[in-house]
Amino acid sequence: MKPLAILGIVLIVLGIAGLVVPRFTYTTEEKVLDVGPLEATAEKEHTIAIPDIAGIIAVLAGGFLVFMGRRRA
Repeated sequence: MKPLAILGIVLIVLGIAGLVVPRFTYTTEEKVLDVGPLEATAEKEHTIAIPDIAGIIAVLAGGFLVFMGRRRA
């Protein structure tokens, strides 16, 4: 399979994943207090939203790359 078609398939999969899972969260731990041997930490939750248009564009671009990769064969 051509590299262009493989890249297209990867974009399609990532675009579909972006449409199915519109946001994801992750947790980080940061120091709040650090006084000598005493240390306090707090967990902070971050949310990243993936716009629907980004998923749609990725699927369309991936489809185009698959089409061009197979056409050049």
